[in-house]
Amino acid sequence: MDLSVKLEVFEGPLDLLLHLLEKNKVSIYDIPIVEITHQYLEYIQEMKRQDLNIMSEFLVMAATLIAIKSKMLLPRDESSEEEEEDPREELVQQLLEYKMYKCMSYELRDRQVDAERVLYKAPTIPPEVEAFEEPVNLEELVADLTLSKLNDIFQSVIRRQENKIDKVRSKFGRIEKEEVSLSDKMEYLESYAKLHSHFSFRGLLNAQTSKMEVIVSFLAILELMKMGKISITQENLFDDIQIQSKIAA
Repeated sequence: MDLSVKLEVFEGPLDLLLHLLEKNKVSIYDIPIVEITHQYLEYIQEMKRQDLNIMSEFLVMAATLIAIKSKMLLPRDESSEEEEEDPREELVQQLLEYKMYKCMSYELRDRQVDAERVLYKAPTIPPEVEAFEEPVNLEELVADLTLSKLNDIFQSVIRRQENKIDKVRSKFGRIEKEEVSLSDKMEYLESYAKLHSHFSFRGLLNAQTSKMEVIVSFLAILELMKMGKISITQENLFDDIQIQSKIAA
């Protein structure tokens, strides 16, 4: 039974293939290659009868379809453990890419049509009209304004400003960074160790005036111990640490 074909204009062989798939309502991932090849060849024959200047790419696609059809008709090697590639795979990929670009072209065409309906007119307001400002009669504006009303307005503004103030954080004092130098503290401890051959670690820290000074003093002691300028001993757990100076007076 011959296929009755109404000749349409297609942009290329992929466009024709996509048309045939949609017409037969088949999945692009599972092309019935025998039926589609048959319909494709019949369509080309119709084009030859009506237009002898048929494009060469349509014939190339016809040859590709016949080659795929031949591969699919060949018997499969049952002894081979490797999975055979589907001969239609490359064609399916081409069709998917073509369909994506075709949909994008439709979207751009619709946007162009919508854009053609938009009209723009540059502003043509005369300068004197654009620069016009409605005059303000100050006497009329403040005619019913009294000192009492002015005071109410002033108090209202002040209240709004006070509401913006954080009543808790506004009472915080200023936080200033306390500068304590490790090198200065090490120099101080070296001088102290020259005058005191044996002193208490706890007593040294108690003499510091801030938490930052305690931390830096502790680091300075560790540095001096690492340099071999002092040594520390502790007889029992939780006893006070004793520091011995190795610096000559």
